Amino acid sequence: MKDTLQKDYFEKEALYGASNYSPLPVVLEKGEGAYLWDIDGNKYLDMMSAYSAVSHGHSHPQLVQTLYEQAQKLAISSRAFYTEPFAGYLEKLSRVSGFEAILPMNTGAEAVETAIKAARRWGYFTKGIEENKAEIIVADGNFHGRTSTIVGFSSDTEYKKGFGPFGGGFATADYCSNCSCDTSNCIKSIDSIKKLINKNTCAVLVEPIQGEGGIIIPRDGWLKQLRDLCSENNVLMILDEIQSGLGRTGKLFAFQHEGIIPDGLILGKALGGGLIPVSAFLSSREVMDHFDPGSHGSTFGGNPLAAAVASKAIDLLYEDKLINNSHDLGLYFLNELKALDFTFIKEVRGKGLWIGLELSNAPMPAKNICKLLLKEGMLCKETHETVIRFAPPLMIQKSEIDWALEKIKKVFSSL
Repeated sequence: MKDTLQKDYFEKEALYGASNYSPLPVVLEKGEGAYLWDIDGNKYLDMMSAYSAVSHGHSHPQLVQTLYEQAQKLAISSRAFYTEPFAGYLEKLSRVSGFEAILPMNTGAEAVETAIKAARRWGYFTKGIEENKAEIIVADGNFHGRTSTIVGFSSDTEYKKGFGPFGGGFATADYCSNCSCDTSNCIKSIDSIKKLINKNTCAVLVEPIQGEGGIIIPRDGWLKQLRDLCSENNVLMILDEIQSGLGRTGKLFAFQHEGIIPDGLILGKALGGGLIPVSAFLSSREVMDHFDPGSHGSTFGGNPLAAAVASKAIDLLYEDKLINNSHDLGLYFLNELKALDFTFIKEVRGKGLWIGLELSNAPMPAKNICKLLLKEGMLCKETHETVIRFAPPLMIQKSEIDWALEKIKKVFSSL
């Protein structure tokens, strides 16, 4: 990388911004497809996709055109009025997902908060739980966002430190992390959930694959066992697919790998087409009809601009064959990474174009390896110090994955 003025931008952000991020040392200027460029014109292959938000590729021409055309007509109106883009978006998302009702929000954390409120109302008004006694079971290693409620039930102490006191109403169970079990399914984690269920339990909230946890994939059959457990105990099964949904794992939704249907689904990130924040909570009429005017809302949620972009983003998942590409190239990328012969690679795991490479006794932390890959022209990010995540745009080509593999081999060999 050339000696540039990038350092000035680092210093300005440090001077005027909060220190809640530790970015990699590059100042990005533009993006197109699977690539990003810094202010010096250096080109990088994006293997992060803004944590799955840029599944369609950067600045997809049709999404940009949709954004431009809708912004010229009507961008924001508030939900005090009906709009055509919003009505069409609701219908489209309902049809492709199979869920009866949708409540739109903006960020993923907002959608998770919405799911929590929906589950509690269902618990009080349908299940008959005593007021203010509702409980939601979550999983160890979860990541659902950054609000005070959400970090309050996180098992990561760094997310909670200095932000208490936190409210109650949550219980933490084990997550199936491909541990050694007596059968092909993870009995231990299902039992831990079962032991926590009581008359006040209204929902179980989990990620079908834990992303921030390091691309942790439960054993085959685990989600189905969880589905059966929730059904048997009259408990809502709510899945957070903010990262895993919309084609990232090689199917429209990650739960489809197990052939089940949850009671509630949380979407975000790629729903905004990599342009604007769009999220939603999806469920049945039985659950959603407990919301009434004034009980919940959002100034920007469901705005015409967001609705138009999200509607087009859904179309392009099929028109651009992004789901199929994620399945086929994801399997190829996964197998090629598994074939790498380096003693410090502990495990490679993933579904679709969502892969975690875990290190053990590596010569340096995962973040430093990501910095070396940055110098080679590839952007990726670590999690939990030992896992490098690869999540490129779903429109990536095989030749670009082959190029990435060569750079990974080069950097790993240098270690």
